[in-house]
Amino acid sequence: MTWLPPETSLRRVLHDEVHARPVGLVTCPAVVFCLAVLNHDIARADELAHLNKLLTSEGIDQGTQGAGQFLSFKLSWCEFKWERHTEFTRYTVVMPLPPNPQVLAAEELRGQSQLYKERLGHWLGAVPGQTIAAIEITVLPEKNLSPEVALALADVWYPNRVVMTSYLGNQSHSLVMTDFQVNDDGTERILLLTDKHTSPARVGRTAQRLMEVEIYRLVALLGLPLAKQLSSELSEAEHQLAITAREVEGGQQADQNLLNDLAHLSAHVERIHADHSFRFSATHAYHEIMRQRINELRETPLPGVQTIGEFMLRRVAPAMATVSATAKRLDSLSERVSRASDLLRTRVDIVTEKQNQQLLEKLTRGQDLQLKLQQTVEGLSIAAISYYVVSLTHYLAKAAHSGGLMQASPDLVAGLSIAPTVAAVWWLIRRVHRAIRLN
Repeated sequence: MTWLPPETSLRRVLHDEVHARPVGLVTCPAVVFCLAVLNHDIARADELAHLNKLLTSEGIDQGTQGAGQFLSFKLSWCEFKWERHTEFTRYTVVMPLPPNPQVLAAEELRGQSQLYKERLGHWLGAVPGQTIAAIEITVLPEKNLSPEVALALADVWYPNRVVMTSYLGNQSHSLVMTDFQVNDDGTERILLLTDKHTSPARVGRTAQRLMEVEIYRLVALLGLPLAKQLSSELSEAEHQLAITAREVEGGQQADQNLLNDLAHLSAHVERIHADHSFRFSATHAYHEIMRQRINELRETPLPGVQTIGEFMLRRVAPAMATVSATAKRLDSLSERVSRASDLLRTRVDIVTEKQNQQLLEKLTRGQDLQLKLQQTVEGLSIAAISYYVVSLTHYLAKAAHSGGLMQASPDLVAGLSIAPTVAAVWWLIRRVHRAIRLN
């Protein structure tokens, strides 16, 4: 029995999240190869099934059952790691190189690093998904990291190319250089020089940050083609909104037709927003991760040489600005369509209210006329009822006179009964009206 209160069902999941993707250890010298593929419409089960093929071919009984979003295992000749992210999956191979390599022997070392391609080339070519990045980091030991040595190595490893170079870490424990070019074999090559006493954990963290800078740069740029594609569509929608707004202002077209046009335009803009808002939000998130990884490198520049972070941020900034401007433009267009619709609805409501007021005025006049007519009819009704009552009184008096019950003239009795009969009938009708109003 535990002495703690019952755990929430999410405690273990949240706690283990920091251990979900541990950084691998890289012992210098080594080659670190990373393949990142877009996993849209690729099931996790398909990736694990492909991993099982590799394990089977290498004679490993580990299997992939119980694997979450991360799996690592050791082959006889390398360390292998599989990581599934939201939009891409990363396969990483860490292969040791022979000890005491000659740093200036670039071609010889590249030949030694081809082993992972020979052993895994066919399997990697069948990985589910589409390649977004393929990065090869060669990690070599080097004590002398002076700017002169760095520039000499750049000429050997990247002849006739523009190379970005910088020291890494607060104590400049490593030197990195790359040209950010895709070579004939489809890979980008990075050279990482560090002291042989640098811990494998630090080398692993540095290599991972370098890979993630490039991977997150590329997935962030997925929003750029979409932003360019939407530019003409948004321009057309803005033009249509401007035309509709002028028609709303001029009042030359029927309000119902304008409302239909605005409703159609609003639906069109909201569809664009729903279809592509995730891509723009993801671009912003990936760009922020890229910036964080660059900051974590803690670069120090070499004299006259551009650092990786400076090159990356400067070259990516226009694309990110384009994506951000398109996202803001889409939000602004949606708000403007909404304001135009509200303005037109307000005008329609005012017109409708005016029509209702006119209708009420007509109904009021009709009720006044009906009241006057009713009062006239009531006057006639009093006269008619009084006439019939007086007539009945006259007949009654004639009967009484003929029977000797009354000596007075029937005409006199009828004449004298007119005033009290009219007064009684008027009072009775008023009493009925008062009772109806109270109910």
